Amino acid sequence: MTTYPMSDDERALVAQIERFSTEVLAPKAAQIDEEALFSTLHLDAMADMGLLGLNLPEDHGGIGLSGPALYAAVEAIAGACGSTASMLTAHFLATDSLLLGADADLQARILPDAAAGTSLGAFALTEPQAGSNPADMRTTAKREGDGYRIKGSKCFISNAGAADFMVVYAKTDPAAGARGVSAFIVEPKKIDGVSVAPNEKTMGLKGGHVFGISFDCWVPDENRLGDEGTGFRTAMKVLDNGRIEVAAQATGIADAALKAAISYAKERQVSGHAIADFQGLQWMLADSATELAAARALAMQAATLRGTGVRYSSESAFAKLYASEAAWRIADRALQIHGGYGYTRDFPLERYLRDLRIFRIYEGSSEIQRTIIARGLLA
Repeated sequence: MTTYPMSDDERALVAQIERFSTEVLAPKAAQIDEEALFSTLHLDAMADMGLLGLNLPEDHGGIGLSGPALYAAVEAIAGACGSTASMLTAHFLATDSLLLGADADLQARILPDAAAGTSLGAFALTEPQAGSNPADMRTTAKREGDGYRIKGSKCFISNAGAADFMVVYAKTDPAAGARGVSAFIVEPKKIDGVSVAPNEKTMGLKGGHVFGISFDCWVPDENRLGDEGTGFRTAMKVLDNGRIEVAAQATGIADAALKAAISYAKERQVSGHAIADFQGLQWMLADSATELAAARALAMQAATLRGTGVRYSSESAFAKLYASEAAWRIADRALQIHGGYGYTRDFPLERYLRDLRIFRIYEGSSEIQRTIIARGLLA
């Protein structure tokens, strides 16, 4: 286990999660990828472990891990199965939205079941014309009686095909830009007017299914998270958390790739010598180990601020930007060390690379992270 700042109880729990990941998640990872099986197949086992509530405090039914311990848990899961980690962290985006933006009554209605794993969440922010700039969203929520009529569409929404609740971001005041965005709970299995398309066919994370959604549905006032116009601010706080979890997924997969490369380098023989004896290859491993350590250090800088009430948008952006790009380089070197075998599906390296590619795009592309960092510097 990597040494992160956490309590003895947290360290023991993370060790259990590592064993679970190795014994339960890893053996199914190749099949999930090959057959594009929805990683919700692990939900029952994950619920039994309490994994769906890792990010939530105990008074909402969760485990209440610290930022560093949550990072370590997500990293372990991602190293075993990237698709399963993607499904889990998408659920965290939904529950974090409630934790950061909803009133006590709405939290009490949704969060305990979400923490127990009997209710799966989705975070519905991205739209066909509003990806990198969600303030451009076109989905609206107009007053209708004692509630709202939500109309519009979302795309690339993780978990939507199985979600019991969705946190849907929509404009209650289209003329107000970001200040006109509000957030709502939509429960698609209980109401009409929510249409979920078949899951997208993706390059990687094939078991972390993403979907398009169309809305023409009514929700009551009590399903709104906080006041009108506070949704965008909630979403940005949620994404600060989510970007740390993307970094954790990236370093988890990168760690698995590096370990595979080290093992292969020790075993593969050329002219009577293990290829690990060659200095050029040693330097590749050294570069990867250095980048992995740097990515984790930046992530810990952000993770230790999580839950403190301090905004850490720049630190979160540092972590996601560096980890997502470094992890790709680490996995690419690992595949190179495996030679032709790394290009085959008999080894997990090509899956690692495919799974990693999205981390430079979703929850704010690398270019958006650079913009966030620059704005912080120039403010």
